[in-house]
Amino acid sequence: MHRLLIKLGLRFEQPAEEAEFVRRFTLDDLARTQAAMLLGAFVYCAFSVWDWILDPSVWTTTLAIRLAVALLVLLPLTAALRFERAKSWAEPIYLAYCAVPGCVLSLIYLLLEPGFDHAAAGMIIVILFVSTLLPLRLTSLALFCGLTWLVFVVSESFAVHERAGMRFVNNFEIGMAYALSLYAVGAREYRARRQFQTERALRSEKERSETALAELRDAQAHLVQAEKLASLGQLVAGVAHEINTPIGLALTTSTAVESDLKHLALTVESGQVRRSDLNQAVARLREGMGLMFANLTRAADLVHSFKQVAVDQANEERRSFAVEPWLRELMSTLGPLLRRKGHALDIRCEKGIVLDSYPGALAQVISNLALNAVVHGFPDGRSGHLDLSVTREEGGLHLVFSDDGVGIPAENLQKVFEPFFTTRRDRGSTGLGLHIVFNLVVSTLQGRIELASAAGQGTRFVISLPLSLEQAGAAAEVEPV
Repeated sequence: MHRLLIKLGLRFEQPAEEAEFVRRFTLDDLARTQAAMLLGAFVYCAFSVWDWILDPSVWTTTLAIRLAVALLVLLPLTAALRFERAKSWAEPIYLAYCAVPGCVLSLIYLLLEPGFDHAAAGMIIVILFVSTLLPLRLTSLALFCGLTWLVFVVSESFAVHERAGMRFVNNFEIGMAYALSLYAVGAREYRARRQFQTERALRSEKERSETALAELRDAQAHLVQAEKLASLGQLVAGVAHEINTPIGLALTTSTAVESDLKHLALTVESGQVRRSDLNQAVARLREGMGLMFANLTRAADLVHSFKQVAVDQANEERRSFAVEPWLRELMSTLGPLLRRKGHALDIRCEKGIVLDSYPGALAQVISNLALNAVVHGFPDGRSGHLDLSVTREEGGLHLVFSDDGVGIPAENLQKVFEPFFTTRRDRGSTGLGLHIVFNLVVSTLQGRIELASAAGQGTRFVISLPLSLEQAGAAAEVEPV
């Protein structure tokens, strides 16, 4: 029987799944079920009027029986479902609620002299109530049908019908009502089980998708961090290459100065010092010290600029800063990398612009645009021209970064800001550079970014930023929906 129910889709193989379904099925919309049970108790008692019409002599007895069933069985079982412990026994409670009055009804018909001549209608009403208003499963309904029909047949065997053939008519009508109710309840349970399985599958898929999304976000966060570190690493390489020249010159000059100083010391110790030799030695030392000072100053400026850029990119704090000197420091760190690749960089920045924003995020945006241009704009290794223009327009900052590289094909224009989109994955690109730029401009800096490009005609990024994030936030709050 168990295997048959599984094949018919009226039982689950896993006991835990079956138990969860039964709990949900029997307790679904419990308030409505309790209201139906109260209505059933009232209707059961109200049918005493029918008893009075059929046989007034025993009406008080049948009324007492009906009231006793309602007060001792129906109402207590209805009230029991208010308690949490009783809810685990909901289905046996429903079965008892249906079976007791259904069996007692046959005994009432036995008391009424012509009761069984009209018994089918009353039994059908009970069957209709049980199959439509109570959440009984097919197995429980089958128990109800078998028990009440057995009591009905036994009770009817003691009754005398006024017309011949009524026994067959009653059982035929009740049997058809049982068959229809079993089919209806079975179909309802089958649909409920399919819906239950669908909900479980959707919930499981949702949890799996959420887990996969969380893992993807973690992986994306790691890749974004790696992209930031990679861009910073390229800056380090460029600055290291640029610093190497002045420090090398300073080291060479210091070696020459040391040699001249030793020669001068030997001349002084010999006591044969000529004015011309002394003047020449002092001039060489002065020239050497000047070269050393100039080259070490250049190296110190590069280190200072790189330090400030590195601090800005690592520090996510918001502050007010003058754009023009800040931009010069930033581009001094990018300059070595660009010059090493043979690219020319033009910078034009309107003086006096003060920005209240996140310098680290803006530095990351400009660095990524420059590095993206070097890698993707000039893939053939040829030198090119980069242009950066910063002006103040309509109360905001207007930044334009362009190059004269190979440009972007039209089919890729809508994809360049998407995460992980790249045309150079085979050469180590992650496809996150411009995605980071877009997120920083829109989310962190609360601005807008536009892209214009065509194959063979270079690329142009236009970024509009508010001068103050507070003003941008206030404007967003009052903007009409």
